[in-house]
Amino acid sequence: MYKLIKTNGSARLGSFTTAHGEVQTPGFMNVATCGAIKGALSALDLKELRCQVQLCNTYHLHLRPGDENIKKLGGLHKFTRWAGPILTDSGGFQVFSLAKLRNITEEGVTFSSHIDGHRIFMGPEESMTIQSNLGSDIAMAFDECIENPAEYNYTKNSCDRTYRWLVRCKKKMAELNSREDTINKQQQLFGINQGSTYEDIRIEHMKAISELDLDGYAIGGLAVGESAEEMYRIIEAVEPYAPKNKVRYLMGVGTPVNILEAVRRGVDLFDCVMPSRNARHAHLFTWSGRMNMFNEKYALDDSPVDSQCDCPLCKNFSRAYLRHLFKSGEMLAMRLAVIHNIYFYNTLMIKIREALKNDEFDKFYNEYVEIIGRRI
Repeated sequence: MYKLIKTNGSARLGSFTTAHGEVQTPGFMNVATCGAIKGALSALDLKELRCQVQLCNTYHLHLRPGDENIKKLGGLHKFTRWAGPILTDSGGFQVFSLAKLRNITEEGVTFSSHIDGHRIFMGPEESMTIQSNLGSDIAMAFDECIENPAEYNYTKNSCDRTYRWLVRCKKKMAELNSREDTINKQQQLFGINQGSTYEDIRIEHMKAISELDLDGYAIGGLAVGESAEEMYRIIEAVEPYAPKNKVRYLMGVGTPVNILEAVRRGVDLFDCVMPSRNARHAHLFTWSGRMNMFNEKYALDDSPVDSQCDCPLCKNFSRAYLRHLFKSGEMLAMRLAVIHNIYFYNTLMIKIREALKNDEFDKFYNEYVEIIGRRI
C-alpha cells in the first residue's frame, strides 16, 4: 500500500508498505542479481549501508540454484538473510537481452539458457510461479522489453500483448497467494508500462494497465539506448496518467542526475546496477562529482575519497590506499568501492526525502544536479 505524504511540484514524498516492512520514497532498490551485490557484499552489509529494498533476478535464480530449491530452503529472505522488502523482476528483460534463439507467441517465450543452451519456456503464469517460489514482496509482471528505437506497429502490438499477459499475471498471482504452501501470501504485483519512445502508445498503455488496480506501476523499456532527454520526455508524458495513489517505479535507472530528474517528474522508486558496476571499475560517486581511482593524482593522496561521506571506506581508508588496491588487483578494492557507491546512492535518497519534507527540493536539485554529474 502506498501513502502519499506531500508533494513539491510533481516530486512526491511517500511510503510504501510490504509484508517485510515499510519503504520510504523516493527510494533506491539495491540490485542483488543472484542474491548478492556484485563486489563481495552480503545482505548483512546492506543493513549497514542504508538499504531499504533488495532486488533479485527471477531469470538468473530460476536457472541456478532453481526457484523450487529456494522455496524448499524457505524463500529468498531466509536464503539471503535479508529481512527487509525484496522485489523480484519478472525475467522478461533478461529473456529478451540475454537469451538466444527466442520465439515469442501469445502464450509466452521459448528461449535458450545463456548458461548451457537448454530450452526454456516462460510466460505470465511461469513467471508468477517462479516469483511466488522465491517469496519476494513485490513481483513484476511478465512483459516484453523491446529495443529502442522500435518500429511503431510492432511496439503497439507488443504493448497489447503485454497487457494481455498482465491480466494473466494478476489472475495467477491471486491463485498462488491463496495456496497453503505459498511462502509470501501477501506478495504484491506491479504492472509495467511499455511503448518505446512513442508518447501515444505509452499513454494508452498506462491508461489500460491503471484500470487493473495493481499494487504499483513501473515504467519499463527506458535507459536502453535512447537519450536522457527522450527518457525525461516519456516520463513527463506518462506521469499524468499513472495512478496518484500508487507507487511509481522507473526500472533500471540510473545515474544520480537521472534520479534527481526523475524524482522531479514524479517517480518514487529506482533500481540500477550502476553504483556497483561503476565501483568495480574504480569509478566512484561523491558529493563533489565522479572520481576515477586509477588516476595518478591519487597515488599520494592521504585524504578520504569523499570528506562529506561517512561510509566505512571514507571513515577508514585513503584515496591512495584504495588506488593501490585497484592497481594491485585486490578484491578488497571492489568491495570497498561498492560499499561507498551504494552508501552514496542511499544517502542521496535520504537527502532527497529530507528536502521534500522541508519543501526544499528545488533548492536541493539546483545545488546538486550539476555537481554530482561532473567528472573530477
